[in-house]
Amino acid sequence: MNKQPAKVLEPAELRRVLRHVFHTRHPTRNRTMVLLSFKAGLRACEIAGLTWPMVLTSSGKLGPTLNVSRHIAKQGRARRVPLHSELLDVLAKLHDEAGRPREGPVICSERRRHMTARSVVNWFHDTYAQIGLDGCSSHSGRRTFITRSARMLAKTGGSLRDIQELAGHQSLTTTERYIAGNRDAQRRLIALV
Repeated sequence: MNKQPAKVLEPAELRRVLRHVFHTRHPTRNRTMVLLSFKAGLRACEIAGLTWPMVLTSSGKLGPTLNVSRHIAKQGRARRVPLHSELLDVLAKLHDEAGRPREGPVICSERRRHMTARSVVNWFHDTYAQIGLDGCSSHSGRRTFITRSARMLAKTGGSLRDIQELAGHQSLTTTERYIAGNRDAQRRLIALV
């Protein structure tokens, strides 16, 4: 059986997810999890393993980048991801709510410990099921991040290599597999040929 890749969400669908998590028991933590996936392209294991030193400067303030350390990254591929303004804002709020820690997990379980990667996967599954988004998984945010980044390349002067580095992929062909095609863009492209 050929497994379908995780669904890439449209902006309106992401807004639905963010509206939904606003009304949950831990809205700031949950919004942070969503934005770590959609605005930084983190995997479930990276969301679970993220610690405050990876997002704070040596002075204890939020920095401009998120530093995915090799011990939480797949295949030990450490990387730096610039923080999107929405993600920076919610991280600042979460940091304040947590008492401005310098150590420990960014995303905590009910017991104030690291969530496991499996818990993050299950949380995304349950969240998508609650709002009726079929075909989504914990990887949907990452796929959306990579696909949207690829669609913006022409505006930034970047290359697929930049996306590969942001995603932490060893191979460019892996990055390419994440990028969903766009039928409307394909039609416009053919019309210009």
